[in-house]
Amino acid sequence: MPDARMARHRRVLVPLLLALAALAWAALWAWAASPYGRYLEHGEWGGEGPLAQLCRAVPGATWLLHGLAWALMITAMMLPTTLPLFDAFARVSDGRADRPRLLALLGLGYLAVWGLFGLAAHGLQELLLAGVDRLPWLAWNAWAVGALSFALAGAFQFSALKHRCLDKCRTPLSFVIEHWRGRHPARQAFALGAHHGLFCVGCCWALMLLMFVVGMGNLGWMLLLALLMAIEKNLPWGRRISAPLGLALLGGALWILLAHL
Repeated sequence: MPDARMARHRRVLVPLLLALAALAWAALWAWAASPYGRYLEHGEWGGEGPLAQLCRAVPGATWLLHGLAWALMITAMMLPTTLPLFDAFARVSDGRADRPRLLALLGLGYLAVWGLFGLAAHGLQELLLAGVDRLPWLAWNAWAVGALSFALAGAFQFSALKHRCLDKCRTPLSFVIEHWRGRHPARQAFALGAHHGLFCVGCCWALMLLMFVVGMGNLGWMLLLALLMAIEKNLPWGRRISAPLGLALLGGALWILLAHL
């Protein structure tokens, strides 16, 4: 009976999560294809048009719009990679009447951590833009930021921290069993999602920073990175692509460098 109940639950949960991710992709595509598509690119909010006027008139509106764009991107790119986590938590919490609410809190905790990472990454980008305004060399050699970002992402693929976090992402059932106690369930479900989100950020942060280089409006790059992260985290042979991906990114950094010498 529990197996049948679990099978029915999966028939609802998996399509629901995939539908949410598909909706986020559709929203990003519609936004990028609209006259306001340039606003997906960081640094464009202060230009011309109604959204730029809103950003100048309302305190914090720029950060709010950046947050909306980032939330859509994280939902589109990372939600499909968390399907094993949701499935593991659903199995451990099988039979609880409040399981749907706990699953929602699990997802909110996960997204909250990625949201904080997005704020930090946006702040870093603002510092870089300020540096471009003050340092003529950086303004004329913005390609160096791209080369450095690709080199950093490539080198991180070989780091011990990357593989430690990747191991946690690849074993969600063990992770849930280790950290789920069932006391104060709502708080623990949110904390469990946030805890797993920390390891996910630790595994993927360098790849996600590339979106600030190529631009959030570049849906092709976004889809490619999402596919690579999903393979690396979820497929049985996913760890095998870590080193080749690192070499490809280092090669990309070298290509950018040689193209500008």
